[in-house]
Amino acid sequence: MKEKKLSFLVIGLGSMGKRRIRNLQHLGYHDISGFDLREDRCKETAAKYQIPVFSSLEAALDKAKPTAVIISVPPDKHHLYISWAFENKTHFFVEASVLDTGYDMFIRRESENKIISAPSCTLAYHPAIAKITDIVNTGYLGKLSSIIYHSGQYLPDWHTYENVGDYYVSNKSTGGAREIIPFELTWLTQSFGFPKQATGVYKKTISIDGAPDIDDTYMLLADYGTFMLNLTVDVVSRYATRRMTINGDKGQLYWNWEDGEIKIFDPILGTWEIITYEAMPSQEGYNKNITEQMYIEEISNFIDAIKGKRPFRNSLKNDLKVLQILYALEQSYTDKKLVKLPWTA
Repeated sequence: MKEKKLSFLVIGLGSMGKRRIRNLQHLGYHDISGFDLREDRCKETAAKYQIPVFSSLEAALDKAKPTAVIISVPPDKHHLYISWAFENKTHFFVEASVLDTGYDMFIRRESENKIISAPSCTLAYHPAIAKITDIVNTGYLGKLSSIIYHSGQYLPDWHTYENVGDYYVSNKSTGGAREIIPFELTWLTQSFGFPKQATGVYKKTISIDGAPDIDDTYMLLADYGTFMLNLTVDVVSRYATRRMTINGDKGQLYWNWEDGEIKIFDPILGTWEIITYEAMPSQEGYNKNITEQMYIEEISNFIDAIKGKRPFRNSLKNDLKVLQILYALEQSYTDKKLVKLPWTA
């Protein structure tokens, strides 16, 4: 039976929208249209990727008649287009969120509808993280004790080609550090499960031109009952950093994305085992360790889910639980107490 041709509308033509167009084209899909309210973005996208673009959503939907939409607008606008997708029974992929607007209703609809709803979980597709997850799941490290993870990059270095104040990371509710907490927790909860309790601190520690109101550093301590997770996210680190230590009673795992390898210490032999991985280069203008591979794999998973070949790796229900951990961290700092998470008996 001939496979139905897929058509895509990318909603939002900022850095992530353009990245998703590249992902689709890399995967061999060319029936792509774009929509953005900003005329400059429409012109740039049309010239660079040779696709039809629209500054009116109604015109885009009428002309493109998409099989699926990719929602790449700022997080505070996600709910508008998710709602449209459910109303029109259209498959959708949505970028990582930091706000839970409409989620209770969307989760009910997710269970009732036959459309694919795919909230982003980009880092789960990173080759190093995939290997780390496999190592943990096999019990290779033994009984876990603690996970220490730091993710940081100076906010103006995110997009060297535009001012921080020109996009959503400069807003307090969608600020860079606040946004990256769920971005990291999505893969961490897939790999280690959901914690029972959470506490933490967050605050503005430096001045960032264009983002005067954001809290630039978040620290989360999550209690899993039998082990603990310490996650630090900041937009202060002048050298882009992702590094992790996992302590188990049979070994210690260390990963620094700068090294391009995972190291496991064997206490019996007293030696380090080196596990390498391959990663595609980054797109020009981004940190060299932000491999395009994980973004391509993510969109490939979305397309396979539409075709019924494999389920998408994330759900709105899990997305909401991740956001609840962020909100527990913030509540804990405000109330000065440990916060029990809602799914804990």
